[in-house]
Amino acid sequence: MTNEDKLLRQQLTAFLRGGHAYDLFQDIVKDFPKDRINEKIPNSSHTPWRLLEHIRITQLDILNFVRNPAYKELKWPGDYWPADSKKGTYVQWNKSISYIQRDLAEFIKILNSSKTDLNKRIPHGTGQTFLREAILIIDHTSFHLGEFSILRDVMKTWSKNSKRS
Repeated sequence: MTNEDKLLRQQLTAFLRGGHAYDLFQDIVKDFPKDRINEKIPNSSHTPWRLLEHIRITQLDILNFVRNPAYKELKWPGDYWPADSKKGTYVQWNKSISYIQRDLAEFIKILNSSKTDLNKRIPHGTGQTFLREAILIIDHTSFHLGEFSILRDVMKTWSKNSKRS
């Protein structure tokens, strides 16, 4: 592995973990009021739980794609979002947070493996590379964490201890 390759992997890892152009995932979801996880704000179809679950499903789908030669593509958009009518429990909320962190750690482990060629096409894909999939997770997650932060602003759910209060 070249020094340039190591540097790229370090930078991708840092962006996957967050905290550069936006707050850390764990800070954005921290201390969310459990009685408001299924609340919708005006003119939005997202509840905080649906948004969190969408982040989890999408990240897991990308992880499954890069590591599973027998990967089966999910159907857009239905397989990537919980149904509008579905309500999450606080247990599911906490599991989603835990699974997002677990799956991200697994993706980062694969990213930093010397066996992973960032620029090689994924054999069972349609031209995607591991580098592209890493950037996709960064882009997708940061977009939705921005939405999540705005939901918290509108809902006034930031705790007094958060950086935003």
